[in-house]
Amino acid sequence: MFNKKRLKKAISEYKNQFVQNRWVNEKYKWEAVKQFQDNWYINADDFATMLKRSLSKTGNLLTSRNNFPGNMIIEFADIVPEKVRSMFSELFDETKDVYRRIDNFKQQSNILLETYRNDAAQHYQNENAISTYLWLRYPDKYYIYKFSEVKAVSNELECDYSFKRSAYEDNIRNFFALYNEICEELKKDEELRATLASHITGDCYSDFALKTLTIDVGFFISRYLHHNKTNTSLEEWEPKEYTPGLSVADWEKLLHNREIFTKSSLEIMKRMVDSGGKSTCLQLALKYGESANFYNLGSSSLAKRIYHKTNCPVVLRDNGKIKWWPVLYVGKEAKKDEEGSFVWKLRDELAEALKKIDLTHIKLYTKEITQEKTVSNMEGKETYTKQNFLNDVYMNENEYNRLVGILKKKKNIILQGAPGVGKTFTAKRLAYSLMGEVDDNRIEFVQFHQNYSYEDFMMGYRPVEDGFALKYGIFYRFCQRAANHPDQDYFFIIDEINRGNMSKIFGELLMSIESDYRGKQVTLAYNGMSFTVPERVHIIGMMNTADRSLAMIDYALRRRFSFFNMEPGFDSEGFLKYQQQLANDRFNKLIGQIKELNQEIMADKSLGKGFCIGHSYFCNASDCSEEWMQDIVDFDILPMLSEYWFDELEKLQRWEEKLHGVFK
Repeated sequence: MFNKKRLKKAISEYKNQFVQNRWVNEKYKWEAVKQFQDNWYINADDFATMLKRSLSKTGNLLTSRNNFPGNMIIEFADIVPEKVRSMFSELFDETKDVYRRIDNFKQQSNILLETYRNDAAQHYQNENAISTYLWLRYPDKYYIYKFSEVKAVSNELECDYSFKRSAYEDNIRNFFALYNEICEELKKDEELRATLASHITGDCYSDFALKTLTIDVGFFISRYLHHNKTNTSLEEWEPKEYTPGLSVADWEKLLHNREIFTKSSLEIMKRMVDSGGKSTCLQLALKYGESANFYNLGSSSLAKRIYHKTNCPVVLRDNGKIKWWPVLYVGKEAKKDEEGSFVWKLRDELAEALKKIDLTHIKLYTKEITQEKTVSNMEGKETYTKQNFLNDVYMNENEYNRLVGILKKKKNIILQGAPGVGKTFTAKRLAYSLMGEVDDNRIEFVQFHQNYSYEDFMMGYRPVEDGFALKYGIFYRFCQRAANHPDQDYFFIIDEINRGNMSKIFGELLMSIESDYRGKQVTLAYNGMSFTVPERVHIIGMMNTADRSLAMIDYALRRRFSFFNMEPGFDSEGFLKYQQQLANDRFNKLIGQIKELNQEIMADKSLGKGFCIGHSYFCNASDCSEEWMQDIVDFDILPMLSEYWFDELEKLQRWEEKLHGVFK
């Protein structure tokens, strides 16, 4: 995927400089990893101090002129340690896609900035900084990503990988692929490996996978080979070179897009027509209720929304003077003042379009709604509406409306019903419909059992090498994640909720999960820290009413939940449509027998409607074959009936004959 001869030449030059002066200047990278590995402990009592100590040898990797990601994340940790702890816990969760983790870390940093440091220019937690954290934590897997650097390496090695400013996710994936290939080539160079090994000391990470060496070789290629050839500098960059190429009509159409602009942002834009400069925009932003970073791409959701709509190649350089986003504020009149900073004017086409916008006829959308829609559009998530739910789940519209109303009011609900009514299937799609999109990052799914405990659910001491350590449970981490996005709904789904010892599992959370107590702090027994269940966390439990082995749910917890009965949906509009599409007479006859069977089950005093046969046994048929239907009868329905009527063999035999009679 690249010119190996050019890489070989670059490695030869790197080795020459390595023994002369390079190791002295770059050794700190290996020391930084060792320092992090020796001190990192996610469950440290004093998280902020631990984080500061872990990052103490990163040097200019996390601090440079006008760029302070290390200092900022430590400052956030001092203010809200549990939130930052949760951010790093999610970032280092290797079960999830790395790009999504990076993107989520940035989004949470935006929230921290707006909530706790809206006086700061930005949070600096970009892909470069976040990939540095990943490398420090997993030095045998990750590299440090920097767009300008990997772009230079790609050009110098005549690489086939594409790197474009508008393709963040593709860039990162291509970056990992390219550096993995380079790393494999470095491993083949015995002389280079021996040279590195001879310089590694006790205060350095061993780097047996050569990932840190690969980072340094990439830096060398971009800085000392490619840069010297191109001889470019930041001062040569002119903002007018970057344009979205939109006409007045294009801008006018974009300005009417409520998924991008709020009324307040349009007010600011209109007042920028005849003025310019950072101070003016800052004053207007604060006046109209926007973030102080309204004009800055690094932390402005508006800027990102416009960027994704226009695909303008926004430049994010290290030089703070050109951190502005040129999609809006760079025009032909942009120039430098006496101090060398750019004075910004709106683009001519944009300014002209703004003159045509009448704000009196524009509905004021809430920031919350706008942000939710934007996140969905930016990330390309599939939308999911009420109609999607009704198409997927065989429930009528009135039942759906009641279900949604109960969940929104109570916050906690248990879907109870017979086997096969689709409780689990419904729970997840109910969450999707309330979120308005398919976003599994905001859903957590667990299954209770007899041995499930508070330690699994919230926190508890677990054995480690040298004793015991406090570990956080799944619900604790989930609530921390939700707290970082107070404007979004989160859903915690519990299967077989009545199989667990509810009071034992929930502990002091019995009060916190009540809708009236959401957002209020309780003191946790294990660590004495305060904890809240966020207001927009919803708990959905599922309970099988046909399981005789289970005791009734704890009464103390029962009043914290509403109970919604789910019944077989054979007569729902969705199932009837599905049945009609199959167009199979034998299937229709079988469903008729099942409906008749359910009538008898409901009339049985020892059973009742909680033991009916659900519709989900008969769903999702790609081929409505006789074999498929017989398998359902023989291996699902009849075994269940034999349990129901174990002491009524005559009734069991009668229904066995009736169901088998469908296939004669």
